[in-house]
Amino acid sequence: MDLDQVLVIIPVLNEEATIAMVIKSLKQLNLTQIRVVDNGSIDNSVAEAKQAGAEVVIEPQAGYGRACWRGLQQLPSHIEWILFCDGDGSDDLSELSLFFTDKTTDFLLGNRRATSQGRAAMTPVQNFGNGLATFLIHFGWGYRYYDLGPLRLIRRSALESIQMQDRGFGWTVEMQARAVELGLTIREIPVNYHRRQGGRSKISGTFSGSFKAGTIILTTLGKLYLKHLFKNANNEQLKVNTPLMTGLSSLLLILGSIWIIPHGDFREVGAVPQFWIGIIIMSLGFIFSWGIEHISRIWFWAIAILSRLLLLPMYPGDDVWRYLWEGYIQNLGFNPYLLPPNAPELIPYHTAWWSLINHLDHAAIYPPLTQLGFRILAAISPSVILFQLAFIGADLAICWLLSRRFGYAKTLLYAWNPLIIYSFAGGAHYDSLFILPLVAGCLMYDYKNRSWSSVLIGISIAIKWMSLPLLGLLAGLQFPRFKSAVMVLFLGSLPFIFSAISFCSTSGCPVIPLGSSFVNNGRSAEFFPFLLHLVWQPETQTNSIYLIPLTLAIIGGLWYFKNQKYKLTSCLSSPSENFLYLSEFYLISLLIFSPIIHAWYFTWLVPFAVVSRNLGTRLVSISAFVYFILQHRKALGDLSWYLTLNERLFMWLPFVFGCLWMVFKPHLFKQNTSIQSKSSQSNLTSTQNHE
Repeated sequence: MDLDQVLVIIPVLNEEATIAMVIKSLKQLNLTQIRVVDNGSIDNSVAEAKQAGAEVVIEPQAGYGRACWRGLQQLPSHIEWILFCDGDGSDDLSELSLFFTDKTTDFLLGNRRATSQGRAAMTPVQNFGNGLATFLIHFGWGYRYYDLGPLRLIRRSALESIQMQDRGFGWTVEMQARAVELGLTIREIPVNYHRRQGGRSKISGTFSGSFKAGTIILTTLGKLYLKHLFKNANNEQLKVNTPLMTGLSSLLLILGSIWIIPHGDFREVGAVPQFWIGIIIMSLGFIFSWGIEHISRIWFWAIAILSRLLLLPMYPGDDVWRYLWEGYIQNLGFNPYLLPPNAPELIPYHTAWWSLINHLDHAAIYPPLTQLGFRILAAISPSVILFQLAFIGADLAICWLLSRRFGYAKTLLYAWNPLIIYSFAGGAHYDSLFILPLVAGCLMYDYKNRSWSSVLIGISIAIKWMSLPLLGLLAGLQFPRFKSAVMVLFLGSLPFIFSAISFCSTSGCPVIPLGSSFVNNGRSAEFFPFLLHLVWQPETQTNSIYLIPLTLAIIGGLWYFKNQKYKLTSCLSSPSENFLYLSEFYLISLLIFSPIIHAWYFTWLVPFAVVSRNLGTRLVSISAFVYFILQHRKALGDLSWYLTLNERLFMWLPFVFGCLWMVFKPHLFKQNTSIQSKSSQSNLTSTQNHE
């Protein structure tokens, strides 16, 4: 190999103690085309490199891949090979002669793990990261690498064909994965490796650096694998059960969960952007899970439980402080429906966290069974962790119910859903407590035995009001059997009546928050009311007017489901599954028409999407996190609590279009049954002729 045709690229960041030595070693090997790319050094690295005789270019924007990419700009026309190495003195350059004698291979890499000295010099983080990444490349692309080492020689034409896109720590894995995809000839050569000769590692030197690099590498592999699948497979083949799909999904969910742990206090100015990074990582893992057709019970539960328990130390959403307070004052003998947190009577009982309660001037609006649950938990201990564990327990019980009925693979849509994981475990929202009996009631529904289903839905109503219309729908399905409809309503009302007794007296029963200004006039991230307001401003601003379109939608849905002549999806083969689909329709309508929306409200839909596979629910499980820009603005001092049009569309349109896709998809992709019939008739005729 003509060494004059080799250009050496050395990314450098604060390597003044070693860069001159590295350049000298390269020159001793007769390498004269040396380009050092300074990536923001604050020491004398640039001066040392120039003095040693190297060409120096500057890349001010941080990133290993960006520095490498900068070094590839304006290459001399005679350059045929590119050699990458580090500037910290860790690469053993004495083995390069083996690289230069191989003229037929497109891509040569130094394998540090092939020598005892190399393995000993690598940190545990490096060994683990290399092993994991090469393992994933092996399962995803079918080629076994042994190292992701920085010392690598690649033919210029081969590198140009790769068309490198990554500009960060994913540069090396992208090069190696794409080399396999393109069918390049690849060879790994054993090389020695030294501990850093100077400076501090930006990756393996700190936990945060290692975590960040590992996350980026895994995310890069994930994106590359998706592209690989879409390029080489049709949509049916995308659903392939591979260890890579399951492994990447699991790792990204866990890494994303770890990332968001310190970023739950949205009062801090920088919390939400960092929170979003973790959610993006989790969302990639969630998307990978859509392609998993089979998964073991142990793996399913391990990730479901671990991802939730990891979030226990996370700073919770502000609703939990009200939960604690309302349970706490009940145990002191006060009625939370009568006294708001800032009531003078409660001043002597203020806790250290009292100021964190939201809407201090509003009394309780949660239904009576919820209040009794808060009271029981607060009697044990008014601690956030206890409440979180209760919500996680209900959440995992939902996983259990769904997995028993629909299998582990389908239930991944709920169990490994980032919105579900954060809302109940991290955000500490109590909605899982009402979803559990609702799902159980729907699953137990049977036209011949409605009692348990009615009671369970009644329990759900007594925990959160949103289930109330479902009891009416359940009763409506019994007509014209009038007695059955009455029995459904009676059984469904019992949990609310019994739980409300302790809050009522001869002077009144304040458990229904009809006078709440928040309920009557509040607005938050709404969709239909916002669009309506763009074209028409009603005389009254009360939220009750939106009951009209919701009621019409419910009546229309009930009529349709009672009179449908065909099922919308092939999986709806029992009364309970039909009722699940009807319940999903109601909840979709409720969310679209509701004037008050919080991100965790979309969790209500997710169990039903396990049956319907609703694309809208899957997409909004990701896009709903746009909502948290409201918290970001609040931290910056903007208390308007208002989503802009673009933010609102970004949050809602994936949901709306996904739901519409599920409606029209069966009509767009109908099979041509007439052709099949002809074929069948032809086959039958042929058979008869042979007979």
